[in-house]
Amino acid sequence: MRLVIARCSVDYVGRLNAHLPSAVRLLLVKADGSVSIHADGRAYKPLNWMSPPCVLTEGEGLWRITNKADESLLITIEEVMHDSTHELGVDPGLRKDGVEAHLQVLLADRPDAIREDLTLVRREYETGIGPVDLLCRSGDGASVAVEIKRRGEIDGVEQLTRYVARMVEDPGLPHPVHGILVAQSITPQARLLATDRGLATVTVNYDALRGLEPSIPTLF
Repeated sequence: MRLVIARCSVDYVGRLNAHLPSAVRLLLVKADGSVSIHADGRAYKPLNWMSPPCVLTEGEGLWRITNKADESLLITIEEVMHDSTHELGVDPGLRKDGVEAHLQVLLADRPDAIREDLTLVRREYETGIGPVDLLCRSGDGASVAVEIKRRGEIDGVEQLTRYVARMVEDPGLPHPVHGILVAQSITPQARLLATDRGLATVTVNYDALRGLEPSIPTLF
């Protein structure tokens, strides 16, 4: 990971244009190719970013990051205060809680509960930046990466985006490669971002998968 602290302005040019005026910010360049711009606030959320696959080109005082959709993130650098690179190695990934782990087991046995034409290839398929929960095959022979969450949020979409980007570059997988975020509930923001990234979203009923009656009794 590369960490750069610089006084810079930022312009995003694409379907929507956005501008960040000059200020001191943290620029993160990750091993997966993503670039994000952070202020000293907003917790983990960047001010702007470009997700992989994208290409970073550094010129004199200007970073240009472009993606396959021909969108550009332009970072005009006025002053660099810190620039360092650190090797983090392969992250073991977030350990899932009991519900997520059990959902993975249940859906590995019943991939048709996600989509009727899916068959399981393997669980915990290693992408090089962490394992995707399920690698499946669709009826037309395409590879399908399935990431399982208890609650589907933007972080889950970002994670799946990174996995799919790596799997697209894997010559050992049948192409194309699609991605599905599966959860008991999915936020509207996550659904919107997933659609924008070309990913599908599916909600599943945990109790139904376990063969249990609904936890909340009904009158009829």
